[in-house]
Amino acid sequence: MKNPVCWVVLTGISIAFIQQGLPVRSQGESQSDNKQMDNITIRQGETLFLSCLQGDFVTHTAWLNRSSILYAGEDKWSVDPRVSLVTLNQDEFTIKIEDVDLTDEGQYICAVQTSSRPRTTSVHIIVQVPPKIVNLSKDLVVNEGSNVTLMCLANGKPEPAIVWRMIPSSDDSLGSDNEVLEIPFISRDKAGVYECTAANDIAVDTQTVELIVNFPPSISDGRDVGVTLGQRGVLLCEADAVPEADFEWYRDDRRIFNGFDGIEIEDDGALSKLTFFNVSEADYGNYSCVATNKLGSANTSIVLYEIIEPTSSTLLQGPGAVQDGNSGTSTVFTPTCLLLIVLLHLLLKF
Repeated sequence: MKNPVCWVVLTGISIAFIQQGLPVRSQGESQSDNKQMDNITIRQGETLFLSCLQGDFVTHTAWLNRSSILYAGEDKWSVDPRVSLVTLNQDEFTIKIEDVDLTDEGQYICAVQTSSRPRTTSVHIIVQVPPKIVNLSKDLVVNEGSNVTLMCLANGKPEPAIVWRMIPSSDDSLGSDNEVLEIPFISRDKAGVYECTAANDIAVDTQTVELIVNFPPSISDGRDVGVTLGQRGVLLCEADAVPEADFEWYRDDRRIFNGFDGIEIEDDGALSKLTFFNVSEADYGNYSCVATNKLGSANTSIVLYEIIEPTSSTLLQGPGAVQDGNSGTSTVFTPTCLLLIVLLHLLLKF
């Protein structure tokens, strides 16, 4: 087995490094025995090629990573299966490192022994890592008025910048430029989806958190409804609440149940409908709707009133007609007749 110390003291001539298959060559030969090349930056997961241009009269060649020998000529010293020999001839000595990781970052040395003297050329490999969110707050369910803290932690190189925002939102206060988003005394309008973005020069990683805010019912003012006798009538009750409200209907202090006296109650999310299929005289009156969830309740009143449709006879008689309740006949009084009747009544008093 070859002595590693012997290879460490070797020096080399010009060197070219190939990243992703493209050569990056030096700007000329260095006259010094030890030459430092410009840093090479590669992304995590990519393949790195390191190529040493040897020249004439080369007797020994080696690639080293820090103090460890990777290859000495055709002999592989590294136990890493990702490292392999690509080319070895009089002009070029190239090795390949697949699936580059952070552990591969550091200084690499090409050591060449010629017939005249040894030389080394070194290069520093910088591994960039795309951002990855590694710790994110779980979806939350909170009550209105609570203090909420959302956390987003990410790894990456360069260190990623963290940004919180609500989507969609025009409120700049619902965002943060750091790992923590604080929402004090949260209100129902701040419920929704919050997005954490971790970004660096390499890539962007995005994840979301859903925030549900519970609040007691708030009920819309009831709208009175007019219905003709015998027709269909519908009373509507709408309540905003999280979780969704349960509805109850009352006539005075008596609760109304579905199917009671031909009345149908239908609940659909935030809306409840009370339907009369054939309105009777007894149905007219005041009704109450109550919306309830685990945080509270709200109520409103709705009046079902009668609409009297005009008959054909009253339409023909006009505004001056007076209906005789017994005979059903009508008499029309002109203004002159009314004046004579009043005068006659005054004369009779005297």
